[in-house]
Amino acid sequence: MPTMADVARSAGVSVATVSHVLNDTRPVLPHTRQAVLDAIEELGYTPNTLARSLVTSRTRSIGLAVSAISNPYFTEILQGVEAGALEHGYSLLIADPHDDPEHERKVVQLLHERRVDGMIVAPSADPRELVAYLGRHDVPAVFLDRVVDSPEDGTPRFDQVCADSAEPTAELVTHLAGLGHRRIALVAGRPGLSTTGERITGYRHGLAAAGLPYDERLVVHGDSESAGGQRATAALLSLAAPPTALVTANNTMTLGALRALRERGLSVPGDIALCCFDDFAWADLFTPRLTAIAQPSKEIGAQAVRVLLERLAAPGRPARTVRLACTFVHRTSCGCTGEPERRGQRRRPLRSGGAAPSSQAPPQPQ
Repeated sequence: MPTMADVARSAGVSVATVSHVLNDTRPVLPHTRQAVLDAIEELGYTPNTLARSLVTSRTRSIGLAVSAISNPYFTEILQGVEAGALEHGYSLLIADPHDDPEHERKVVQLLHERRVDGMIVAPSADPRELVAYLGRHDVPAVFLDRVVDSPEDGTPRFDQVCADSAEPTAELVTHLAGLGHRRIALVAGRPGLSTTGERITGYRHGLAAAGLPYDERLVVHGDSESAGGQRATAALLSLAAPPTALVTANNTMTLGALRALRERGLSVPGDIALCCFDDFAWADLFTPRLTAIAQPSKEIGAQAVRVLLERLAAPGRPARTVRLACTFVHRTSCGCTGEPERRGQRRRPLRSGGAAPSSQAPPQPQ
């Protein structure tokens, strides 16, 4: 294999100059840089990544710790992170913390020992050990999807990238209330996650905006999993006065809710209206089609990479929290007709209204 010395001889420069071109460790005249790049191309030289990391103290790698990689939402986030990392010449090391605080700290330590330049982490419901480890070792990090409470001064300790959760959830509730529903239930996520808390807050704000009372019996945690969503929905349907409308707080719990409704022989939206947080590829393949809040998942991942690279370039700048807007995807499981979609208005801005309820068939995959 060609060596750096071979490249230097071919370009008529020193080995040190080739190293500076490869590692950006010193300015090099444009014509000299081009001569080195031409020699690299002609000889087919492949830089030694390990040797480069010794020179630059950088490995050009990013650690990603995200639970539930099988979840389509996190899969799309992963695609965004991977695309952003590749665009800037970084490789990706991935670990699954399984939403377990102790395992989370272990996988983050493992990634740190692999000398990644920085990390992108979706924190668990109890991220105290995670925050302590990152802070103790001064690891450049970005929290993804879920945020960690800021200190009393309101300044986050780490950069954070996520979608809005409260306002979109409130919009689902007010939309259902506008259709005449007065008992609107929420299948909430795992307790302790920031997304769970924010969506419960949004649910309560939506009720208040619609002039409806809050009933704690209508909020049941589905633990952000399909089986949990099924159990939570079954519990809600067993109430003496069951809900007439249901909001599910993530895509996997939506699938669990649909299973529970099918077990009871209930039709959507004829017997109960349904809206969900998280849009997913097959949400449009049910009858009726699922009204949902779509998160910009790929953009969340790409934005997390950009924020991390900015942190690496300027380690001393204040941490910030970036929140991206969601989209109200108006379909028919809420009880509205299919007119908005047929008119090419499938994705409508938040604060949208709704048509009169209609009775349709049970949700069945087509």
